[in-house]
Amino acid sequence: MTVLPDVLALNLAIVFCGTAVGNVSAQRGAYYAGPGNQFWPTLHAVGLTPRLLQPEEYRDVLSFGLGLTDLVKAVSGVDSQLSGDHFDRERLRRIIERYQPRIVAFTSKRAAQEFLGRPVDYGLQPEQVGATALFVLPSPSGAARRWWNASHWCDLAQLRETLG
Repeated sequence: MTVLPDVLALNLAIVFCGTAVGNVSAQRGAYYAGPGNQFWPTLHAVGLTPRLLQPEEYRDVLSFGLGLTDLVKAVSGVDSQLSGDHFDRERLRRIIERYQPRIVAFTSKRAAQEFLGRPVDYGLQPEQVGATALFVLPSPSGAARRWWNASHWCDLAQLRETLG
């Protein structure tokens, strides 16, 4: 059972991968729906979507070449509530290999670190999965506001343009 369904299609430009769906998002049945979450405003501000989407419109990202998933699919909650057993690295690897997005953008350091098995910095990572580039973004969550920096999201938008 999954908290929210994946939003995926073949050959997307970017698939955003969070750590886990937050509790508010789980209650609303929509990705990145928590108070103060910067995900949807930032997608629009950096030009990844032509208009500001509301969290409940999350399925519409496919029309803009974007997709959504999480490293933890069976439970919701904040990082401190998650244990190592919750992370399904192999599932994400299978998704990347099957759908072959140009970029997987982790929307938190925790998700990237759990997937890669090492500490990470923001930005493009040296590893790839097949031809898929891996990119780490600051968490857009309102709870992570003190680490917020939209410049890395601008870098992602530029990378999308570079990769086509």
